[in-house]
Amino acid sequence: MTDEKSFDLITIGESLVELSSNQKLKDADCLHKYYGGDSLVVAVSARRLNSKVGFITCLGNDAFKDFMLSSWEKEGLDTGHIRIVDEKNGLYMVSRAAEHDKEFIYYRKRIAPAKLSIDDIDEDYIKSAKIIYASGITQSLSLAAREAVKKAFTIAKENGVITAYDPNFSTLITTKEDAKEYFEEIIEYTDILFMSSKYDTKSIFEIDSLENIMKNISDFGVQTIVIKSSPNKGYYLYNQHNTTFIPFYTDNIVDTTSSGDAFNGAFLSALANGYSNLEAAKIASIDAGLQAQGIGAIKSIPYYDEVYKIYKNEEP
Repeated sequence: MTDEKSFDLITIGESLVELSSNQKLKDADCLHKYYGGDSLVVAVSARRLNSKVGFITCLGNDAFKDFMLSSWEKEGLDTGHIRIVDEKNGLYMVSRAAEHDKEFIYYRKRIAPAKLSIDDIDEDYIKSAKIIYASGITQSLSLAAREAVKKAFTIAKENGVITAYDPNFSTLITTKEDAKEYFEEIIEYTDILFMSSKYDTKSIFEIDSLENIMKNISDFGVQTIVIKSSPNKGYYLYNQHNTTFIPFYTDNIVDTTSSGDAFNGAFLSALANGYSNLEAAKIASIDAGLQAQGIGAIKSIPYYDEVYKIYKNEEP
């Protein structure tokens, strides 16, 4: 990584309108409008930690376009490679009633981000970043989107740009078989891999042993692996054949929606700014913990001063 890079991070993926309520959806009279999407959460998380961040997507030319575009510009994201298309934007509704399980409803068929293609991947733009990020959710949008991710990662690998990937498997979005296919297609181009022990590792490898999972993944040539373990309340960081455990920053959890994506953004932001993998994981744990103490995918993502004040006070 060099100082000549224009961006610390560029993410590729979908944007969705978020309509949320603290009541069960059947009881809610009002839904609060915001926005989400896993790669967008990663981008905003890094941006709020003062990183220079770009976002690549296709945005629908509908009633939500101006709201979302202006919101991202206010965040300070680079929007120069967002293409406006004549499709509707995706939508998800989420309920977080305290006494009930979280409810999710997705509307992702034939949406604007599915129009992502190799034409949206500008070689010079990819080369201008220290790190490129995409997920299995990005690949699930369409065959054209899969091709776009592969092109971006190929350009990155050929030009010394770090690549980071998260399968982000969800039965609401894709099948185990498709998730495995996405993973196998991109893993040889991946430097940093984020996975959830609850969803990704069991679905893709069908292995419970952490040691065997790490060995399977490292055999692909991945340099850095982070496995998020809800049962063990922390993160396993594998780097240079060493595994370190970093505990969750907090047990005071309100809403875990997209906290894993917030972790990814904070980790990559710290890495791009000279922190070691271990330091980056500690910073990211704080970021994700603070995000999970609030409600919403993006609303509750913390800012630089709060995260780094805690980090600096906790370090010996």
